[in-house]
Amino acid sequence: MADLSQYVDLTEYNFLLTAACIVFNPLFWNVVARWEYRTRALSRCFGSPYIACYILGAVLIFLAMYRGHCFTAALSSQPRSWVLKRPEFYYLGVVLMAAGGALVTSSFLALGFVGTYLGDYFGILMEKKVTGFPFNIMENPMYWGSTANFLGLALLYSSPAGLMLTAEIALCYKVAILFEGPFTEKIYRTKQRSKKSH
Repeated sequence: MADLSQYVDLTEYNFLLTAACIVFNPLFWNVVARWEYRTRALSRCFGSPYIACYILGAVLIFLAMYRGHCFTAALSSQPRSWVLKRPEFYYLGVVLMAAGGALVTSSFLALGFVGTYLGDYFGILMEKKVTGFPFNIMENPMYWGSTANFLGLALLYSSPAGLMLTAEIALCYKVAILFEGPFTEKIYRTKQRSKKSH
């Protein structure tokens, strides 16, 4: 088996920065969202839960764009694999990026800006759970669509480092889901109990 160090430089600056961004982003939004849920500090600071949610959403969009920029820079600065340069991997990358883009875009359209960017933590709750496409084919389609995008990009660059970073993304999303899923369900259970008591 070829030495991994031939294909992945674990000490390269862009690789390390990307790895750090991958961990930081979901950690940041989970910490800030729970802090807002418990204190309503952002809603009070900006005078409205909607304004606060939109501002946090803008910050999260910036962080996602920065992570994407770092990911691309890391792929450009890492060795490429001749095995991954085969045409079938290139076309698989194109398909993954198209599918990932479809999942992310359709998820956003189904949830809206507030639903996508943690509105429920601000007390802005949807009337009912979204069950249409793409939520009728998988749980957490936005996370897995994003993962597919990164995997596709790694294949387009023939980058073993990209595959490694994509695995980190998938792991971080999986951990985020374990934290977010039960907490979101708790928020909606609290809403239902509140409705019944009135």
